[in-house]
Amino acid sequence: RVHTADPEQLTGIYVPGVMALPVVQQPAGQAGFVSNTPETVTQFGSAGRYNSTGLLAHNHLAGRYFSMLSDGSIITLVYGDGHMQYFRVTGVKQYQALSPTSIYSQFINLAQPGITLTSTDLFRQTYGRGNVLVLQTCIANGNESSWGRLFIIAEPVNYFSISLATHHLHTASLAVEF
Repeated sequence: RVHTADPEQLTGIYVPGVMALPVVQQPAGQAGFVSNTPETVTQFGSAGRYNSTGLLAHNHLAGRYFSMLSDGSIITLVYGDGHMQYFRVTGVKQYQALSPTSIYSQFINLAQPGITLTSTDLFRQTYGRGNVLVLQTCIANGNESSWGRLFIIAEPVNYFSISLATHHLHTASLAVEF
């Protein structure tokens, strides 16, 4: 159920051609909770302390859609009263967890293998940026479903700029056709 009448409650996530899923909240005091319900994303409460929005999903469930996103993808968040907020993906980050099942693991940046981060440093570099949307899931490798972590970082954009960019692309493609 996406409509709750609560303008503060995030209730859905939509990416055209990729996903249209409900968002559930973490139970109070359970920062490690991630829904096991298929086709459902969990809002990460701790991200709000940094004025960021975090969404979590298991990689074998709704998290599988996160890897379909790339720089420039537009993500729409839907709130309980029906209003929407738009984000553009600006970064895709992948890390190997040195202790895959520990929330205090150290992480190796797969794009820069010489860099190892603590869990606190990784949290600050993703959620701690403020005013961003972060989609997080695990990366499986072999028999280890929690081998690494995938972070999709997206920054807010307004609908007008999305519409204008789409119009320009459409106009440019029409000009090429004629």
